[in-house]
Amino acid sequence: MSISLRQLEAFCKIVETGSFSKAADEICLTQSSISERIASLEEEIGVKLFDRFGRKVFLTDAGRFFYIRAKRFLEEKERICLEMQDFLGLKKGELKIGGSTIPGEYLLPKVIKEFHDTYPLIDIKITVNDSKKIQDMVLDGHLHLGIVGFVGDHKNPNIEAVKVCKDELVVVVPKGHRWSNRDEVEAHEIIKEPFIIRERGSGTLRVMEQYLKKYINSSEELNIIATLGSSTAVKEGIKSGLGISIISIKAIESELNAGLVSALRIKGIKMIRYFYLIWDKRRTKSPASEAFIKFIKEKRDYERLRKGHIR
Repeated sequence: MSISLRQLEAFCKIVETGSFSKAADEICLTQSSISERIASLEEEIGVKLFDRFGRKVFLTDAGRFFYIRAKRFLEEKERICLEMQDFLGLKKGELKIGGSTIPGEYLLPKVIKEFHDTYPLIDIKITVNDSKKIQDMVLDGHLHLGIVGFVGDHKNPNIEAVKVCKDELVVVVPKGHRWSNRDEVEAHEIIKEPFIIRERGSGTLRVMEQYLKKYINSSEELNIIATLGSSTAVKEGIKSGLGISIISIKAIESELNAGLVSALRIKGIKMIRYFYLIWDKRRTKSPASEAFIKFIKEKRDYERLRKGHIR
């Protein structure tokens, strides 16, 4: 029986994504190529691994038996690769990092550039999604590391989290809005305004609701005009006059400088949150992951020392 690593990787990816097409996208193959790999694998071992019902695929009993062993084999292969990287020294490797929207779009690109200057042969792949999804991907092993804006309700005992930097959420209104020249607004005033909100799973939404729970029972009491999936989309909605919102001040620096929006605080509230670097403590960290964690910690401590925050 001759089975290749590529066949095992294709098989496990289909199981984990539940779809031939999604698996093909994740490992950069055409759907016909991944189907050929599974067909040749099934022919080699002499048994069907999947039942197909339309677009849905389900493991057969043999498939379930095979998946446990295939996954174990791939994990051993990864351990061997990590040990070889460690033995040879950190010259090259792969690092898969996920970021929730604000870190992924506004913090990670700059940090990755600085890290790449130190480790130019490490291939870095960035995934941007909401905080909950990034944590799930870290726990599933699809990402080595994540940077998220919320770990509270989603904190898993297998997740290790290190505080990276501070952020503030502010009320953002478009140019020409009647609040544009104000520094503060009352909480009850926000409830009456057309409001653009982030999707469920967003760290921004969860932190906002935490701070506002003293004034409203949930975000559903707001006058919600639209629910959008990224801070960039929210910003565009604000600038177009669709409504106001509460988002990270890091996301609107360019717009503030250009006078396209205004930022206000809610009277009596300063909505502070932190971004966290996370990883799965059960998994062996690669030399590339170890180097990135060390790099982030040193950068964080340097910034605090420069600003006089270290005691």
